[in-house]
Amino acid sequence: MQSVNLEQKQSNWHGTFKAMASPCEVIVETRERNEAEQIVKVVAAEAWRIEQKFSRYRDDNIIFKINESNGNVIEVDAETARLLDFSDQLFQMSDGMFDVTSGVLRKAWRFDQSDNIPDQHQIDDLLPIIGWNKVEWNNPQLKLVAGMEIDLGGIGKEYAVDRCAQLVREMSDASVLINLGGDIAITDARKDGTRWTIGRISSNPSAPIGVIKLKQGALATSGDEHRYLEKNGKRYCHVLNPGTGWPVEDPPHTVSVAAPTCIEAGMLSTLALLQGKHAEEFLKAQQVPYWIN
Repeated sequence: MQSVNLEQKQSNWHGTFKAMASPCEVIVETRERNEAEQIVKVVAAEAWRIEQKFSRYRDDNIIFKINESNGNVIEVDAETARLLDFSDQLFQMSDGMFDVTSGVLRKAWRFDQSDNIPDQHQIDDLLPIIGWNKVEWNNPQLKLVAGMEIDLGGIGKEYAVDRCAQLVREMSDASVLINLGGDIAITDARKDGTRWTIGRISSNPSAPIGVIKLKQGALATSGDEHRYLEKNGKRYCHVLNPGTGWPVEDPPHTVSVAAPTCIEAGMLSTLALLQGKHAEEFLKAQQVPYWIN
């Protein structure tokens, strides 16, 4: 059963819950329990709503309907259409490297820190059903090639963070930090003008790799610290090239980007990873604050 926990720590209230297979927290700069409780409940409810609607693990939502369409035209609602439009933009911006149809590669790759590298034939079997350029998208109508799937996991959590932040701003002028599994937004500046301190944790939780301080805006992190394979001394990152079906070569372990919205930050951190060894060069060209490891 879904639940929310709330406790006071110094002058803030901390709410925690689980969503999108991640620990989530909401820190509210207020002494008023009722205000904090309302804010945390709104954030949790919105995170759960988006998870329910867009998770590829469910069989009762729009993603399931799309993925089971078997080559037929599906008409989607306005919210889904906005995410598909954004997916199309990312595909174009990344020269096809960001592709929401590439999620089917999970059938070949399981990034469980083992040495189980798939055979080439397993990957070759999936490549014909990958490629956003094969999709007919004429808002609000979508038609996939039979056997194709979409997976919005690459943008869903960041979208949820921004939606939650928007709802909080509409109900309160408190400074609220929303953290959904490491993707973060801050709704407003703190009353005393100080910044929120965010630790970036490495694969060793006791050894943070840096501290980021934000007054407002959002932060997203992409990386392979927990999702990778390793064989014969070579590490295989979970970020896959949809053209080859193989992991991107030599990406950083983690990339964090600060931006006005979480979906912008997430887009840039993911696109940076897709550049492989050229990730930092890409980030410098974007002229955004970033942290790379």
